[in-house]
Amino acid sequence: MFLSVFDVFKIGVGPSSSHTMGPMSAANRFLDLLLSNEWPRPSSNVHVASIKVSLHGSLAHTGIGHGTGRAVVLGLMGERPDSVDPDHMDGIIDEVERSGRITPPGHPGYQFQPKTDLIFDKKVPLPGHANGMSFSAFDKDERLLVKRIYYSVGGGFVVTDTELEQMRADKKKPAAAGSRVPFPFASAKQMLEMSERSGLSIAQMKRANEETHMSAEELDAGLDRIWSAMSSCIDRGLKVDGIMPGGLKVRRRARAIHDKLQEEWRSNRINPLLANDWLSVYAMAVNEENAAGGRVVTAPTNGAAGVIPATIRYYQHFHEDWDQDGIRNYLLTAAAVGGIIKHNASISGAEVGCQGEVGSAAAMAAAGLAAVMGATPEQIENAAEIALEHHLGMTCDPIAGLVQVPCIERNALGAVKAVTAASLAIKGDGQHFVPLDACIETMRQTGYDMSEKYKETSTGGLAVNVVEC
Repeated sequence: MFLSVFDVFKIGVGPSSSHTMGPMSAANRFLDLLLSNEWPRPSSNVHVASIKVSLHGSLAHTGIGHGTGRAVVLGLMGERPDSVDPDHMDGIIDEVERSGRITPPGHPGYQFQPKTDLIFDKKVPLPGHANGMSFSAFDKDERLLVKRIYYSVGGGFVVTDTELEQMRADKKKPAAAGSRVPFPFASAKQMLEMSERSGLSIAQMKRANEETHMSAEELDAGLDRIWSAMSSCIDRGLKVDGIMPGGLKVRRRARAIHDKLQEEWRSNRINPLLANDWLSVYAMAVNEENAAGGRVVTAPTNGAAGVIPATIRYYQHFHEDWDQDGIRNYLLTAAAVGGIIKHNASISGAEVGCQGEVGSAAAMAAAGLAAVMGATPEQIENAAEIALEHHLGMTCDPIAGLVQVPCIERNALGAVKAVTAASLAIKGDGQHFVPLDACIETMRQTGYDMSEKYKETSTGGLAVNVVEC
């Protein structure tokens, strides 16, 4: 089993990896399909004249709050999550709504009126996953030419219905079957066994796997680019204040908290909660940026994007021996754990609740931090298990479908748990009662049993028990 660090950490835009980045990527894929020879044309004189899209399941229930409709329109205009300019998105949307046409580069242009051709279908879920989308293309006489179903499976990953079936079949195969990497671990147990046999750290094994696909220089440059995007997101979030979009009138708090911490830092006043305060403000800065639709990195999702950057900045802030290699090893270790979780359970809030988003992020962050603090592979696995165990059962119930309440503060607490888990694990010998694999399987089972109203549909929990203002 191999999932690249650059599949786990993807640069994109907020507010949601599964509800914003995923649908945008699905629209990109559909455009690519229209230009390909992968669908049968009735004749050479038949051409696509119009496009229609329907959103299902969680995408339909919380799509408005998550900006899913906007993401689809942007994707159909050829914009991509890693390159779209957040400052130009409103203008692109306005032009499509005014003209009733989408004009992606390289295409002839198609009729598409968002108000009528983009449907939020809350009644009919698609069978493969809670985040389902259907894209259809028609000729000038409204005859269907091609239709594709896509699923946004978390973290910005998008698959067709047939690809989803293949993914699930592949999970049942032995870990080494068809593997082209030297360390094809698909579980934490295999990861520890391979580490013991090879004498390599988790980061070194992950690096060896990545270097079968790229050079060491390319890998380091990519890792540095990921951290630069994360760090820039923190910095932007600490400088901006005001009301976040969406209608809840939730005010940004990170800048004000940061200013108070800076003043406290300069005055040398004793603050026993200093590390927690800085962790929290770093995480909140990222998730306020995400809520505002800014540039973020999936870690492993947008809704959980603040945990890992916060703990890396904490590492820089409070550990004098930090260096760039340490940050690279952190990201490699975190990605190794994230890949195991995604392979054996889920990182999708619509599939397993927020335990799969912030819980996974905390486990990844705890593993990465433990690694750069000198932990053994066994202690790293222990740190990830502690962090994930204490997020089990966490629901995804965003108020008004917005990635604001409780999501922003939830990232702050996830970062605090991650640091605590790493510290506890390092003080032990790596031996512990609950294996990480058992904890991951528990999360999968808990998510399967969890009511749909607590899985990113905003039909239960805080979403219905707090009056919107």
